[in-house]
Amino acid sequence: MSTILEYKCPCCGGAVSFNSNQQKMVCPYCDAEFDIEALKNMQNEAETDTKQPEQQEWDVQPNSYWEEEELKEMDLYTCQSCGGELIADKNTGATNCPYCDNPVIIKSRFTGDLRPDYVIPFKLDKNAAKTAMENHLKGKPFLPKIFKDQNHIDEIKGIYVPFWLFDCDTYSKYTFHGTRIRHWSDSTYDYTETSHFNIYREGCLDFRNVPVDGSEKMPDDFMESIEPFDYTQMVDFQTAYLAGYLADKYDVDQKSSIGRANNRIKKSTEDTFRKTVKGYASVTTSGSNVGFYKSSAHYALLPVWILNTTWNNQKYMFAMNGQTGKFVGDLPTDKGLFWKWFFGVFAISGAAASLLMTLLTMMG
Repeated sequence: MSTILEYKCPCCGGAVSFNSNQQKMVCPYCDAEFDIEALKNMQNEAETDTKQPEQQEWDVQPNSYWEEEELKEMDLYTCQSCGGELIADKNTGATNCPYCDNPVIIKSRFTGDLRPDYVIPFKLDKNAAKTAMENHLKGKPFLPKIFKDQNHIDEIKGIYVPFWLFDCDTYSKYTFHGTRIRHWSDSTYDYTETSHFNIYREGCLDFRNVPVDGSEKMPDDFMESIEPFDYTQMVDFQTAYLAGYLADKYDVDQKSSIGRANNRIKKSTEDTFRKTVKGYASVTTSGSNVGFYKSSAHYALLPVWILNTTWNNQKYMFAMNGQTGKFVGDLPTDKGLFWKWFFGVFAISGAAASLLMTLLTMMG
C-alpha cells in the first residue's frame, strides 16, 4: 500500500519545505530552520515514539464519477494534515495538497529501483523564475504589446525532473575530407586550384554525467536547452529535498534512454575531433567509428522551473534551470508590428533612394 510523507516542524507541527535560498528545511509558520539530516533524525525518533496511522487509499464506488480506465492511471490519498483527498497520476512523486497546500511526498515512487541515486537541490526560487521571465521579454521589438503589458503567468511550478546520467569511455576513429584553395593569375587567365586531403584522427574521450531526461511530459529540446547543470553540487538523494516542489518518477527507463545518450556522445566526439582539423577551406566528415566502453548510468532528479502562459488562445511554455538560472522559451510575434516596421524601413529606403537620384541629377 502506497503511503504519503509530510515533514513536520518539531516546534509547531506545521508542514516544512526545502528552502532553495537557505538550503535548509524551513517552517512557514514559526520560521524555524533545520538541517535536512537533523530534521530527518528528529522525525525518525518521533515515528518510533508514536506510530503514524496507516495511510489508505480511498474506496471508489461503482457509481463514482471516475471511470475505470481513469482510475488505472491515478492513485487516491488522504492528506495527513487536513484530511483532504489527493489525486495523483502514476508518475507523481511529490506534490501539494489542493486544500491546505502542504507539501506531500508519495514514498512508493522513490523506493527500490525507483529510488534516485542523486539530486541537485533547487538554488533559485519562484521569484527568480518570474524575474527571468520578465528579462526574457525585454528587447523583443515584435512581441505583442498586450502580451508584454498584460501578460499573466497561468502556472509556475518547480519540478524535480527525472534524468538518466550516463558515464562511458570511448575510443574513436574519424576520417575527414578537407580542401585547400589557391588562386593566381597571369596576363591571360585567372586560375583556381583546389587540393583535396584525407584527414585521419583517432583517440580516447571519457564522458561523465551525459544527461537524458526520463520524463515523457518534458520536451527534450527544452531540457537540453537549459543545460548545463553543475554536477559537482549533486548530493545523495533524500526525500526532504522534494518538500515544497513537484517531482515525477521516470516513465522513460534507462534502456530506452541509451540511444539518445549515445547520439549525444557521438555528436560531442565528432565536434571535438573536428576542432583539431585546422588550416583547410572546408572540412566534412567522411567516416567514423565510435566504440563505447565501461558504460554505466545513474538516476537523478534535477531542478527545473516550468512557466506556462496563454496569448490568443495559444499556450506558451518556458523553462528555467533551477540551479543556474538559464532560461528558454518561444515567444509570439505580432505580425502587424513586423509589417509596419518592414514597410517603414522600405519607405525610408525608397525616399533615400529618390533623394539620392535627385542629387545625382542636379550634380550632373
